[in-house]
Amino acid sequence: MPAEWERQEAVWLAWPHNRETWPGDALGGVRDCYTEVVRYLSADQTVRLLVDDRESESAARSFLGRRGVDLSGVSFLRLPTADTWIRDYGPTFLVDHSARGLAMVSWQFNAWGGKYADLLEDNGVPLRLNAHLDLPVFDAGMVLEGGSIEVNGRGLLLTTEQCLLNPNRNPDLGRGEIEARLGDFLGVSEVIWLGEGIAGDDTDGHIDDIARFVDPDTVVCALEEDPRDDNHARLEDNFVRLRRYRDRSGRPLRIVPLPMPRPVLDGGVRLPASYANFYIGNGCVVVPVFGDPNDSPALEVLKGCFPGRRVVGVDCRAMVLGLGAIHCSTQQQPAV
Repeated sequence: MPAEWERQEAVWLAWPHNRETWPGDALGGVRDCYTEVVRYLSADQTVRLLVDDRESESAARSFLGRRGVDLSGVSFLRLPTADTWIRDYGPTFLVDHSARGLAMVSWQFNAWGGKYADLLEDNGVPLRLNAHLDLPVFDAGMVLEGGSIEVNGRGLLLTTEQCLLNPNRNPDLGRGEIEARLGDFLGVSEVIWLGEGIAGDDTDGHIDDIARFVDPDTVVCALEEDPRDDNHARLEDNFVRLRRYRDRSGRPLRIVPLPMPRPVLDGGVRLPASYANFYIGNGCVVVPVFGDPNDSPALEVLKGCFPGRRVVGVDCRAMVLGLGAIHCSTQQQPAV
């Protein structure tokens, strides 16, 4: 599995349509977020957008076109989805550089530990998608969401104990067996286990809200400065674990602190808002922002990590009402 910053042929998204995820007027705001993500990413690579049917495609084309998106960089595929979180139910793409070949891993998707029975049909998306791509497919026989893993493309993987060791995912697999599966199907040789994810995260601690590789030896790690905040202790623990890591040659990782926004609430319920849920495209890094004083400092941290790319913020206050943001809704297809 290549690192996200490596060259991509395309990025996959699924046009938002689920009114249970975004009731009332929220869906329009989410589509505004998507429009900006598509606008930024399609400038440097193909955006491949899943739509449910002909009517959905026409509506999406119209929505994007009215907002000035150049549709020459967008391709549409009619493939029904229950929801938009393609990072979690979509395939993981693999590259064989020696053979210049692309393949995919098909994981089992159980709607984040069986929380949402109406979304279980998205478990079939990778194989339905491959009816169009015709790639070699490796069936891992294991429940895993793409947002729960993060790789540096050089054999190192980050994940959390809260998610991958949760009995609602793979109760018959222990830590060692899970590490072996990750090695077999992703080509990784070492796993760094962090502890817990952020408050409000219904995915049981996805890594893409807390710690992300920005180059093979550097991780940005979310930190909460307020000791009264629910995220303070758990994020500090993750930071300490990363600081303690040494590779087989005794070399540490470089750990860059990334601030957190103030709590984003919906009717008093905390939402999983994090600047770590960014997406690294070919020419730009698209970062969720929340109308918060830490928006600008977070963008500056990431600009320092990606000197060769534009770093842009997209207001995700509407999107995070559905308990996810930009990285959750994207899936990279690497170039070969």
